Amino acid sequence: MILPSSPVREALHRILLAALDAADPALAVQRALALRRQTLHVSGHLYDMRRIGRMVAVGAGKAALPMTSAVREVLRGRLDCAFVVAPSRTTGRVQSGMMVVEAGHPVPDRRGLQAARHVLQLASSLDKDDLLIVLLSGGASSLLPLPAEGLTLADKQRTTQLLLRSGATIAEVNTVRKHLSAIKGGRLAAATPASVLTLILSDVAADDLGVIGSGPTAPDRTTFLDAARIVRRYDLWERLPVAVRIHLVEGLAGWRHETPKPRSLIFRRVQHVLVGNNRLAVEAGAKAAHKEGYERVLLDPFVTGEAGQFGRWMGELGKELARRTTLPGPVCVLAGGELTVSVRGSGTGGRAQEFALAAALAIQGTPGIWVAGFGTDGRDGPTDAAGAVADGETVERARRKRIDAARFLRRHDSYTFFKKVGGHIQTGLTGTNVNDLYMLLVHPI
Repeated sequence: MILPSSPVREALHRILLAALDAADPALAVQRALALRRQTLHVSGHLYDMRRIGRMVAVGAGKAALPMTSAVREVLRGRLDCAFVVAPSRTTGRVQSGMMVVEAGHPVPDRRGLQAARHVLQLASSLDKDDLLIVLLSGGASSLLPLPAEGLTLADKQRTTQLLLRSGATIAEVNTVRKHLSAIKGGRLAAATPASVLTLILSDVAADDLGVIGSGPTAPDRTTFLDAARIVRRYDLWERLPVAVRIHLVEGLAGWRHETPKPRSLIFRRVQHVLVGNNRLAVEAGAKAAHKEGYERVLLDPFVTGEAGQFGRWMGELGKELARRTTLPGPVCVLAGGELTVSVRGSGTGGRAQEFALAAALAIQGTPGIWVAGFGTDGRDGPTDAAGAVADGETVERARRKRIDAARFLRRHDSYTFFKKVGGHIQTGLTGTNVNDLYMLLVHPI
């Protein structure tokens, strides 16, 4: 992890690393699984290995490679097949017997389409005595784009791009995705007669199984009506591909099959186990902050909303704390979640960088305050930065270079701002994803 150097920023660096370590996907899987003699123990669930025929693992998401590798290690060669779909330029050790396909994220591509077809065929080929182990993490929705009948990959690409730029939440985006898909919203579970064990590294609020990876093995509580309302809410209906509009209308009319619902008998043979989430990462960061001498404060619950608004709010909170004379010492405020950016214009950036830029404007001229936004996957938006760190002098440093911070924020061009002024957090792809971390460090004036 590369951060601009200073004693406070070095402490910030250590806090972020502690949070990231808590989200290690391989360790998370190993904590959840144990093979004792002929029994597989999975967080209270027991599987008699003598009664299982084939065992197949399918991983999809930013943490799919280390999660699948961990399953192979725990099962000690018992796994018959392992297929992984991961984002382009994913790093990590590929074990023998594993097939790894790289695909497009956040906008799906043809590689993902072919991979999704293979996953569905693999699941369909299993028998009722077999076990399908599904490993889900953030990014799985984009990496497994299998359009419903009558739709094309281009239709899904256009729809995904519109939703991502509209400011829709990940839950809203995935509601629409599920109703345009042949694999999401429980349809993967419906396609196989085998028992299904899904291990999940959560990247969504409240760890909603139907939202994580668009819930390929989970019951879906949303409907075609919900999907249509979301599209209308963000004024996207007229901009959607014609085929997508027709598909949604047919779904509303009952001419398309709904996604499997919670009472479906399908889910009697499906188990879901949460192995890690944002909360665990935030708590680990809080413990590290305490070791660094900070009085830690955790914000609860999982934060959502516009990145710019939350950044301004966090900056104002920092100024209020800095003015207090009763503080016993430096304070660390930590929050986790997934903010949104409603993009207007052609700026480049991401949630974490926009948060940091908005906070920088709020704290300008105030000493003793540092803010950071960090995407745990190592990639904030369509950029090579994981996030950014700023302090009370960031805006002034920009001004000396004739750079107008407010103008860059209005254009949602936070990446370019920090590229010019400094402050980027660089990690490369981390191999995990439990959303974002937002941090405020305050040293009393």
